[in-house]
Amino acid sequence: MTDEVRMVDMTLRDGMHAVDHQFTPEEMADVAAALDAANMDVVEVSHGDGMGGSSINYGFAAADTEEYLDAVVPELNDTELSVLLLPGIGTVEEIDMAIDRGADICRVATHVTEADISEDHFTYVKDRGLEANGLLMLSHMAEPERILHEAELMQEYGADAVYVMDSAGALLPSDVRDRVGLLADELDIEVGYHAHNNLGLGIGNTLAALDAGATTVDGCLRGLGAGSGNAQIEVLVGVLDKAGYDINPDFFGVMDAAEDVLVPMISDDEMPELDNDSLMLGYAGVYSSFLRHTRRVGEKYDIDPREILVELGEMEVVGGQEDLITDVAARLAEDRDAGTAAEAASDD
Repeated sequence: MTDEVRMVDMTLRDGMHAVDHQFTPEEMADVAAALDAANMDVVEVSHGDGMGGSSINYGFAAADTEEYLDAVVPELNDTELSVLLLPGIGTVEEIDMAIDRGADICRVATHVTEADISEDHFTYVKDRGLEANGLLMLSHMAEPERILHEAELMQEYGADAVYVMDSAGALLPSDVRDRVGLLADELDIEVGYHAHNNLGLGIGNTLAALDAGATTVDGCLRGLGAGSGNAQIEVLVGVLDKAGYDINPDFFGVMDAAEDVLVPMISDDEMPELDNDSLMLGYAGVYSSFLRHTRRVGEKYDIDPREILVELGEMEVVGGQEDLITDVAARLAEDRDAGTAAEAASDD
């Protein structure tokens, strides 16, 4: 096998969710330098919810995006720099700021059925001379034919690649093949895949995506990321190398970046774990970044986070609806208290 695969490390973007967006610029610089030394193709740097995401709604980061980019750019030689923008959160001014600081790629992410809100963003990014990639989030919430329609819109707008994003870690390998395979067959641009590990399928689903025609894939050192994390990129590098794919990252170098650079920065409770709560994210199909918010709210209202996640899944919540976590927990607590009061009254 000689298929060439582009690998994108998301530790300094999606990995921010695991540390409540508290990487310092100095820590980002150290991670970026280690990834560059390991020949990583692309490193993405942003708040977990993209440029402009540092807010009361999504969590304040330890520094501004400008500070992060200024710290990382000098550490990158051959590795390209990507930033993330979600329409409605990030702005044109932030795109300009990222370009001025050396960004090579801007990835524009929308809900899987809302690609039509991204046209102006793709036009602007392409007019400024950057590579533009489209990300269709929560791809488990749409059938392959609908995803193809949305991907075709992004292609029409100027996207150089479109990603199937399993933002909830809810897809099975057969689901990945159906979605990625259809896009790879029908689009004239590259197809990418972004995994989450909430059902323990991060690596397996990425392999399924590559088998179906994807040419660019994401991962994080030590599998850092929202929920139970992304595909663990040092594992992915080793697996792809062993399988005969044509990849640039050096296996030992990426392992060292994880073990020697990232791990000392991370506390035990920040390290991704496939526990009951994160398993429920994949099972219920809830956006992975909801997990830490749900745990905090569950503790406040003394509600099992799994109960909250089941309700959120039935409501088919999407990114940007984090406020509903509190609403659901409050309602569940009210129902519980009312039931307890009724039981006490009947005993009397």
